[in-house]
Amino acid sequence: MSRSSTAVAPARGAAPLFAALGDEVRLRLVARLAANGPESITALCATHAITRQAISKHLTVLARAGLARARRRGRERIWQLEPRRLSEASEYLDRISRQWDIALDRLKTFLDGEAK
Repeated sequence: MSRSSTAVAPARGAAPLFAALGDEVRLRLVARLAANGPESITALCATHAITRQAISKHLTVLARAGLARARRRGRERIWQLEPRRLSEASEYLDRISRQWDIALDRLKTFLDGEAK
């Protein structure tokens, strides 16, 4: 398998994750759930100037990306983050960072050799 094809497979899996995080409202919801733990839609709506229906749609996008899940508690749905999926995002970004570090080191070595 070529080097570029091995990089594509993880990117395919990460694309929906980063697409979900690419929206400002969803990113704020993730930050809120990370800081406060599981919360109901009612509690999440209290800090956003958008409708309950809009919050629900954003949470559904996060759930489809594997970033959040809901459980029933009486008549309410309590939303919480999926830490495994967030860890995958972190690992993916770390891998890209290492690749850039290696590429920049090679460039520096090349430029240092040209300067001599």
